[in-house]
Amino acid sequence: MVGVIPAKTGTVSSKDYEDLVLKLHDIQAVKFGEFKLKSGITSPVYVDLRVIVSYPDVLLRVAEAMWDRVQTASFDVMCGVPYTALPIATAMSLQHGTPMLMRRKEVKDYGTKKAIEGAFLPGQTCLVVEDLVTSGASVQETVAPLEAEGLQVRDVVVLIDRQQGGAARLASQGLTLHSAFTLSFILDVLVAAGRARAELAKNAQGAELFRLMARKRTNLSVAADVESANDMLALADAVGPHICVLKTHVDVFDTWTPDHAAKLQALAAKHDFLIFEDRKFADIGNTVVMQYGGGVYRIADWSHITNAHLVPGPGIIDGLRQVGAPLGRGLLLLAEMSSKGTLARGEYSAGVVAAAEANQDFVMGYISVSPASWPGGPGSPGLVHMTPGVQLSAGGDALGQQYNTPASVIGERGSDVIIVGRGVIAAQDPAAAAAEYRRAGWEAYKASL
Repeated sequence: MVGVIPAKTGTVSSKDYEDLVLKLHDIQAVKFGEFKLKSGITSPVYVDLRVIVSYPDVLLRVAEAMWDRVQTASFDVMCGVPYTALPIATAMSLQHGTPMLMRRKEVKDYGTKKAIEGAFLPGQTCLVVEDLVTSGASVQETVAPLEAEGLQVRDVVVLIDRQQGGAARLASQGLTLHSAFTLSFILDVLVAAGRARAELAKNAQGAELFRLMARKRTNLSVAADVESANDMLALADAVGPHICVLKTHVDVFDTWTPDHAAKLQALAAKHDFLIFEDRKFADIGNTVVMQYGGGVYRIADWSHITNAHLVPGPGIIDGLRQVGAPLGRGLLLLAEMSSKGTLARGEYSAGVVAAAEANQDFVMGYISVSPASWPGGPGSPGLVHMTPGVQLSAGGDALGQQYNTPASVIGERGSDVIIVGRGVIAAQDPAAAAAEYRRAGWEAYKASL
């Protein structure tokens, strides 16, 4: 992880910090979207710690996490920055017996007219407690009146350092910043738990795929390119424990019935994977409406995910959406293909990306080969990338299929899900082969986070 926290210094363990991040996300103290901060900066992450006052258990855990970070600091009293940090400072004071002061945000023009309330002596050292730091300006608004009263301030503790220059600014003023979390650590924990990208996904199946990958710890999709529906069902049962997605080609079977579809859905529920019918729709909107929702296969009834070429234009998305959206389905657009000499590249791929970005309610991602090399990179983090042509050893076949390794596909090329066909289905033991690909794929995915 990029924002790995330091070794445990008190009673709070590394796992406690990770669990607290997840709890903060659960109560929506950490949110994803597009937010303008007080500093004027636009951020995809918004932290609203005011909500923790409604969750006493979380408030206590926050206070303990922050106290743990100042075990080596020396101070006589503490002062919370109004207003969000006041209950945090209060909890720290109650738990550890350190006297607390309060700074008035608005000094009254009658009575004592004090800016700092509480019992203290000039020359004492005061710890400043803040909920988070961005630029450090709000901390300085508290430090100045404390110093004006003769108190010394050397240390500041926050729950979250947004890593936007606050620590350096405070250091230039002789202040040491102690943080329970950095923003990068929070993002690392949430991404590893499948929460960040799942929350950014605007399509329900896209969000579910990210959650499934995290809870099952797999980014493997097996391509069930077998000869019969019964072979496909047997393969699904064997590799199901190791996959996040089963990719099917039911139009190659000589028989397909509603019973086959029901059995496949039952296996998906049993082993917790999604079904992806690799139909590659490529016709006008009216035609794909009939192909997707009707015909012999009735794909929309049983397949969580399908895909399409954008050759007919964006109308194909509208047609497929008409059928799939009411059923909660997701669509992958073919931005690139893994076959030698493919025409799906360059300007075409750029057009696919634009269409996907504009239709994220139904488009959940791409079939892609090397999204890291795209002019704008892989694009919106709420869109998933699935890459076919993956084997444990790089190479190709006589029909032009090019193979890349999981480490290359995920780590170098920027994909999320590896699609493996012959490497699993041609193996003597498909389940064992799937387990091997699962390990390789997930290790590459974790390393890429």
